[in-house]
Amino acid sequence: MFVHGGPWASNNAWSWRWSPWPFVASGYAVLLPDPAISTGYGQHMIDRGQQELGGAPFTDVMALVEAATQRQDIDAERQALLGGSYGGYMANWVAGHTGERFRCIVTHASLWDLNTMGSTTDNTEWEEAMAPSQADHYSPHRFVGDIQVPMLVIHGDKDYRVPISQGLQLWSDLQRHTAVEGHKFLYFPDENHWILKPANARTWYETVLAFVDQHVQDKPWHRPELLG
Repeated sequence: MFVHGGPWASNNAWSWRWSPWPFVASGYAVLLPDPAISTGYGQHMIDRGQQELGGAPFTDVMALVEAATQRQDIDAERQALLGGSYGGYMANWVAGHTGERFRCIVTHASLWDLNTMGSTTDNTEWEEAMAPSQADHYSPHRFVGDIQVPMLVIHGDKDYRVPISQGLQLWSDLQRHTAVEGHKFLYFPDENHWILKPANARTWYETVLAFVDQHVQDKPWHRPELLG
């Protein structure tokens, strides 16, 4: 399950970032949903999820997951959810609200604490949009104690849209407030909100696939060669 960023965006476009094809080549079925706030479906679709980051978009994501698992070629017991930016926010929200529904969660460049996110991002308009109503109701950090599955946290040090402090706080909270084994942190000192350098992109895909393989397919953890 890949949740797109934005949130005003759509999965209905190809990108070498967050491409489903390496996962398909490894035997996974990949669901690319466009939940509430997604573009391409009219203003009503955006209005459905505006000002409720973890509301209608989360309901849509989970409804689409349930619909997909009705297919005969899908194993409902072996699933993972992945997302970056707003998709990373949704990954964090899902982690704290679905128990063991997914085998693991991958969260990249993600919003974790909405109380601090709005005042530290380079997009200053977000501060008013996030606090206090969004932070009071939809901040994932408030539900860290409910996380029951391993998470792979990915962040670039030069990320100014979602500052590295969000990833570091998430990582710290996972260590201090969950009893789950197997959390991992992939840190890129030379990347921003996107992983752009070819070797880094390869490291990203190899690490994410190794993490998902470990928890979804019960394969032994394999540390990607490029990580040293």
